[in-house]
Amino acid sequence: QVQLVESGGGLVQAGGSLRLSCAASGGSFNNWVVGWFRQAPGKEREFVTATRWSRWSLPITNYADSVKGRFTISRDDTENTVYLQMNSLKPEDTGVYYCNARLGLVTKWGQGTQVLVSS
Repeated sequence: QVQLVESGGGLVQAGGSLRLSCAASGGSFNNWVVGWFRQAPGKEREFVTATRWSRWSLPITNYADSVKGRFTISRDDTENTVYLQMNSLKPEDTGVYYCNARLGLVTKWGQGTQVLVSS
């Protein structure tokens, strides 16, 4: 059973950067779709980004419009880790960030890591 553990959250000023990590244990996740969601206070959890490998081993990546050009997802399948580089952070990026992994009908979530962007 794949388990996910996030790290790297914290407090940052607007315009700053953070890098989140999500380490998977319990098995290889190179075939999984991996990504990030976030949940702001009082709001529903929302999609941020996800990536998977195509049949030709090329990355297929999607981003929410609100983070395009500022956030970058990457993965290191040798380390079973997925990263989220967040630049030019805005106060509206504040929330709990959750790592997500999907394979077929199976979905796994991490426990979340808090990101707080001050204005």
